[in-house]
Amino acid sequence: MKNIFDKTVSDEVIGRIHQLTTATGPVWGKMTVSQMLAHCNVTYEMVYENIHKKPNFLMGFLMRSFIKNTVVNEKPYKKNSPTGPGFLIKNEKDFDNEKARLIAYITRTQQKGGADFHNKESLSFGKLTTTEWNNMFYKHLHHHLTQFGV
Repeated sequence: MKNIFDKTVSDEVIGRIHQLTTATGPVWGKMTVSQMLAHCNVTYEMVYENIHKKPNFLMGFLMRSFIKNTVVNEKPYKKNSPTGPGFLIKNEKDFDNEKARLIAYITRTQQKGGADFHNKESLSFGKLTTTEWNNMFYKHLHHHLTQFGV
């Protein structure tokens, strides 16, 4: 799996994002490009913003037990994989705003570096290793950028 904490990789991902336009349509799925960008921002909002609730004990246990490994391993997501309710973007979003936010989050994460994420608490999955954080960030971005053909 590519390392999103490496500047070359984060620059490559940002380059792919710059290929998107408001007219870019999905290869599969129902999201618009603006919704996809907003959807990808949720992962970073959970790290940097205090706007998402931590799951209750039971939901946290279920997420750590049954979902965590799928999110943090190196196996690519399948097309049309289900998503968590907090990641569903139902209304249309501003393309330029969501694009700028995502690029800023990726840049901020790369600049902080992998060491800053080692054993950092994830809102949904508890403490993660640097590798697990990387896999979660990169795999999710790669999946959705591929979904939109870039």
